[in-house]
Amino acid sequence: MNGVGEVVTDLWARATATHAPLDLPLVLALAGAALLLAWSPWGYRVIRHLVTLVHEAGHALVAVLAGRRLSGIRLHSDTSGVTLSRGRPRGPGMVLTLAAGYPAPALAGLAGAWLVGAGYSAGGLWLLVLTCALMLLLVRNLYGLWVVLVTGAAVGALSWAAPPVAVQAAAYLVVLSLLLAAPRSVMEMQRQRRRPRRPHGHGRPGGAPASDADQLAGLTGLPAGVWTGVFWLACLACLGAGGWILWP
Repeated sequence: MNGVGEVVTDLWARATATHAPLDLPLVLALAGAALLLAWSPWGYRVIRHLVTLVHEAGHALVAVLAGRRLSGIRLHSDTSGVTLSRGRPRGPGMVLTLAAGYPAPALAGLAGAWLVGAGYSAGGLWLLVLTCALMLLLVRNLYGLWVVLVTGAAVGALSWAAPPVAVQAAAYLVVLSLLLAAPRSVMEMQRQRRRPRRPHGHGRPGGAPASDADQLAGLTGLPAGVWTGVFWLACLACLGAGGWILWP
C-alpha cells in the first residue's frame, strides 16, 4: 500500500507542478509543427484520430449531462466515429448532443491552452490520459479500443518519464494541434456533404451519410449550412482565444 501511495503522491505532484512559459522561438516552432499536423494531408491523417476521439467524447459528455443513456462509442480506421445514446429522438437533449461534437476539440484545445498558459502543462496532458481511461469504458469496437489505449499510454508515458521541457513542448503541441485541426474537421464535413451518397448510407437525398449538421437541420428546421457556420464560428473563436493565451 505504501508503494501505491507513493506512486499516487508522485503522480499528483507531477500533474500539479507548474512551469514558466516557453520562449517565443520555441512556441513559434511548435505552432508551425502543429500547423503541419493539422493542415497537411499526412499530418491530418495522424492528428485526426485524436480529434475524433475528443469529438466523440464531446457527444458522450453532453449526452450524459442532457439525461440520455450512453450505449457506446465506436472509432473507425478511416478516422470516423459514432456515439450511440438512448433517449428521446427529438428535443433539446438530442440537439445539444449532436451539436457538441465539432466544437469539442476546439473547446478542449481552449481549456488546454488555459492550463498550459497557467503553467500546468503536465496537468493538461494527464487530463487527456484521464479522458482516454474513461473512454475505455465506452468504446465498443477493437479498433477504437486500440486508438484509446495507444493515445492514453503514449501521453501517460511521456508525462511520467520525459523531462519538464519535453512535457511542456508536448502539451503545447497537443493543444495547438487541437485548436488548428478543429476548423479543418468542419471543412472536411463540408466536403463529405457534397459527395454522392454511399449505397448503404443514410442521409440527405443525393448526399453523404447524414452529418451532424444534416441531423441538426432535421431536428431544428435550421439549414445544415447554418449549423456548419455555427461550428466554424465556435472553432475559430477558440483558436483565436487559445492563441492569445499561449502567446508569450
